[in-house]
Amino acid sequence: MHFNSIHTSSKFFKSIPLLLIGVFSLSILNSAIAQELMSPDKQLSLSFELNNGVPQYQLNYKGKAVIKPSKLGIEVSNQASLMDGFVISQSEEMASDTNWEPVMGEEKSIRNQYNELLVTLAQPSQNNRFIRIRFRLFNDGLGFRYEFPKQKSLNYFIIKEEHTEFNLAGDHKIFWIPGDYDTNEYAYTTSKISEIPELMEKATVFINAQQPIKNLAVQTPSMMKTSDGLYINIHEAALINYPAMSLNVDAKSFKMSSHLTPDAVGNKGYMQTDAQTPWRTIVVSDKATDILASKLILNLNEPTAYKDVSWIKPVKYIGIWWEYFVAGKSTWAYGTETNVKLSDDFSKLTPNGKHGATNARAKEYIDFAAKNGFDAVLIEGWNIGWEDWIGNWKENVFDFVTPYPDFDVKALHEYAASKGVKIMMHHETSGSATNYERRLDRAFQFMNDNGYDAVKTGYVGQIIPRGEHHDGQWMVNHYIHVAERAADYKILINSHEAVRPTGLNRTYPNWIAQESARGTEFEAMGGLNPEHTTILPFTRLMGGPMDYTPGIFQTDLSYYNTGGQQRVNTTLAKQLAYYVTMYSPLQMAADIPDNYNRFPDAFQFIKDVAVDWDHSYIQEAEPGDYITIARKAKGKNEWYVGGITDENARTATVPFSYLPKGKDYIATIYADAKDASWDKNPQAYTIQKVRVNSKSELKQDLAPGGGFAISIKEAEPSELKALKKI
Repeated sequence: MHFNSIHTSSKFFKSIPLLLIGVFSLSILNSAIAQELMSPDKQLSLSFELNNGVPQYQLNYKGKAVIKPSKLGIEVSNQASLMDGFVISQSEEMASDTNWEPVMGEEKSIRNQYNELLVTLAQPSQNNRFIRIRFRLFNDGLGFRYEFPKQKSLNYFIIKEEHTEFNLAGDHKIFWIPGDYDTNEYAYTTSKISEIPELMEKATVFINAQQPIKNLAVQTPSMMKTSDGLYINIHEAALINYPAMSLNVDAKSFKMSSHLTPDAVGNKGYMQTDAQTPWRTIVVSDKATDILASKLILNLNEPTAYKDVSWIKPVKYIGIWWEYFVAGKSTWAYGTETNVKLSDDFSKLTPNGKHGATNARAKEYIDFAAKNGFDAVLIEGWNIGWEDWIGNWKENVFDFVTPYPDFDVKALHEYAASKGVKIMMHHETSGSATNYERRLDRAFQFMNDNGYDAVKTGYVGQIIPRGEHHDGQWMVNHYIHVAERAADYKILINSHEAVRPTGLNRTYPNWIAQESARGTEFEAMGGLNPEHTTILPFTRLMGGPMDYTPGIFQTDLSYYNTGGQQRVNTTLAKQLAYYVTMYSPLQMAADIPDNYNRFPDAFQFIKDVAVDWDHSYIQEAEPGDYITIARKAKGKNEWYVGGITDENARTATVPFSYLPKGKDYIATIYADAKDASWDKNPQAYTIQKVRVNSKSELKQDLAPGGGFAISIKEAEPSELKALKKI
């Protein structure tokens, strides 16, 4: 990673030693003086003060209240509270403006510009024990965190709860999912804040959720829109050695407050100074496009400490995966038995006749990947243990190194290597993180020995250690440990069922993607509303890239004659658009190869589209309704555009002003046909080639539940001459 400093300036604007307070009482001084901070563009203003010894802040945007006066504090269980009795002992202000380059990303270079206020708060009644609150105000929002310097009066402490408030200015429209400790895989609900209590009772728990929702809380990122058109997104950045935060909701006062995920004995966090919390983030704008363009969360994460990042590269892959959900002809498990153990002789299992991860099937996928230019093939169900892996809270289900009898690891590695294709490893832990950590080095060494340089990890089920949660401090540290250990072996991590991301792909760039939300698999398990993917970029993707697994061409799943009538609730053209609108440096063509062979002209877009970018242009957006994004491919004069809509048809406005001036390009437009719709005619699409330049503008129709995708490339003058210009 390269780092280029433009300038950094710092100045002390206020320093109030406790000994100089003298004339004024502590209560008067610390209540009357408010610390003010402006964003670099002067549009956002932060105010911090003590109210009778209690810290509080407020945030305004263009004169409008975003967060009304809101309290700050940490409740601890093994010593005096860190919530009140404070005086301001020192305040510091500084400004910073730097650029940095991510290893992979939506932008080649990211500007990190902010003004900072660092307030030191002391508690005279506790031997002047002190903490710091650091605020960073960007042009697109606010980040702040609690810091606990090393000191005699504060060493080891246990967090009972964090009491950070977000006192909202009204009954905003909100896109939310329940604050479950163990899963993010909910459908989003759109409502007013005041409607959350009633709607929360109707929320359904899926897959990993083992903890009843006892608290009226919603998960972050939490996306809101005010009645006068202000967009507010609340989340966190740099979640390290701390539990994930949900938001308690007061539906009457519209006040939200932090709710941390507990551990097995009910504590929230174990801290030892020097320490700090994650950043609490509030992204704000009166333009929805600015929310999607924000890099505030990434900017609040630390640069990577990896000295060599040359091995970290984007990946486009296919896999033996979707057929397990829909085709009815394949399973993860090799045998028919249940109640098996790792010590059993798996070669004596009775084959079920439907095992998907066979040598023959793997070679078919490898051949398809090689023919069509894919980097890798994910193969799930290759290793012993799938006969009895879920629901029993078992400690040792998988060993991550022993294949089934019909999967020859060495032979398949040699075959894939001869074709220029990698095989992507799959490690399902069944929630037993302790078992995975014990076997981690052997598993990664096995990968190195057999040519695997990327792994999809899974955490389906209740967590072991028993009583811990997917989003608790213990598991947060586990995910990071896996990423760090994987880096030692030069392995990429794609984690599923993990805690939602918080920008740590900057610090750990080999943590290339996560699931942590409802992805395509739910199209085969009840379906996703057409609006779902117009919400995800404003919520789940605010924290980092998602392994959404797009590219489903056979959207009517009754095609497989399995008795079900479920469908993927999009048009085929919308599936193409996801490769642009759903950012990830890890992109899967998730459908079965046979379906791509049936639609080779549409499949061409998936083969062409980039997965790493120089620049991104958020052209249109409204959460829950529509998104249009254009991106320039990394290091190439190629651009790709994706547009999606919810269940409503619409017309997108697509400018090409980002193209170099004075030159024409060939644009291939993949669009919904006039009679297309997600529910009645999803596979109806058109493909046309036109000539475009920086002055062109396209009006593109989208079908209900539909989308469009455009590839823009250089072409010979003779080829351009024959095309219509728009």
